[in-house]
Amino acid sequence: MATKVPIPKLGQSEETVVVENWHVKEGDVIKKGDVLFDIETDKAVLEVESQFEGTLLKIVVPAGKEVPVMSIAAVIGEEGEEIPKIEEVKTPEPDKKETGKRGSGETERKRSGETVKRRDGKAGGGSGSAASAPVAPSEPIRKPNPSPRARAFAKNYLVDLDTIPGTGGESGRVTEKDVRNYLEISGYNEIKITSAAFNLAKKNEIHLLDVVATGESGRVTVADIRAAIAEKPREYNAMRKIISARLAESKRTIPHFYVTVSVDMTDLLAKRKEMKAKGLGVSVSVFIIKAVALALKEFPMLNAATDGMSISHKSQVNIGLAVSLEGGLVVPVVKNADKKELDEIDAEVAELAEKARSNKLTPGEMKGGTFTISNMGMLGVENFAAIINPGETGILAVSSTIPTPVAVDGEIVVRNIMKITLSADHRAVDGADGARFANAVKAKLEKPAESG
Repeated sequence: MATKVPIPKLGQSEETVVVENWHVKEGDVIKKGDVLFDIETDKAVLEVESQFEGTLLKIVVPAGKEVPVMSIAAVIGEEGEEIPKIEEVKTPEPDKKETGKRGSGETERKRSGETVKRRDGKAGGGSGSAASAPVAPSEPIRKPNPSPRARAFAKNYLVDLDTIPGTGGESGRVTEKDVRNYLEISGYNEIKITSAAFNLAKKNEIHLLDVVATGESGRVTVADIRAAIAEKPREYNAMRKIISARLAESKRTIPHFYVTVSVDMTDLLAKRKEMKAKGLGVSVSVFIIKAVALALKEFPMLNAATDGMSISHKSQVNIGLAVSLEGGLVVPVVKNADKKELDEIDAEVAELAEKARSNKLTPGEMKGGTFTISNMGMLGVENFAAIINPGETGILAVSSTIPTPVAVDGEIVVRNIMKITLSADHRAVDGADGARFANAVKAKLEKPAESG
């Protein structure tokens, strides 16, 4: 009586496998222990041995096809025996295939006349309803999933599997043969590379086809590999990830508009010089904070928060200061800035900046901001626009103070000009109000005796 040989199940979570290739053909005489075919999962390659003797009457599952476990792979019986009817095995839909970690049980088990054996040939045996092999920890699944041999081959030859078209089975998975063919057509075999460069590339997982060769006669050198290493993507640190997420959210959800005005800082710089001569050294940033805080009292829509459906005006004026650090920035907050004197603000700003640079800011010192100032005046910037902090309705970008020829009373004179740019949330702030706010800040800075 003919015997149906099934595809073995490899652990509790295994649902499908691929018959990679057959070691026998129809009509061959099969003995117990003969290897019939190889099966592949996304983590292992295993051989299936026969536990029956007879003639291989039919191969049901062709090489390269992905099928559910326990599907009938072949029929063994007496030569000339009638082959039982077997329904066609269909490739499962990719989205129905479950993935996960496979068990780490025995390396070889028998079931319904077949034995699953590790490629390393280690002895197995025993009984049970499933076979499983130890595997590496799970890793990102490619769709369609390349064969283990293809992955190993591509890794050894330093090529990118994502660029290789697959021809394996109905799912189009990438096989070792596909990788070999790709090496031929891509020009890989023409690459000249020093052994030191190759070893460095392999250590750092550099794809050779992406490397620009600058060596003599087009040879890839260690310097070329180092250049490729320098260009490899590097994951953001935690701070940069937060900045990226928040600012992307801001630009995606907040309709920004921008207003720029030029501020004549000549008189303020003169006043600051006088104050310093009297023993009161106050930075220009302090004057800006105070001017902004006072202007926010006049324009409450910019000292607020909105979700696009309602607005919440803040009772306190808490100014956030964007402080640049290596790898990111932080925003410590000067609370109740409108009520503080210049020297109080100056001392607080100096303390917050020092804490920021030494990573000693507390969560409380970075919470509660109602409006933010981004000051790049010390960086030689003529003008820029900042992105609004989510939860606020505006941010002021402060540029450098630059000696500039301007017309005063019909004459060209040189004045110290600083541009400021307001970024405002158009859901809460109208353009006219944004312009009036920017000019209110300008007026307070240009007449420091009246606003300080």
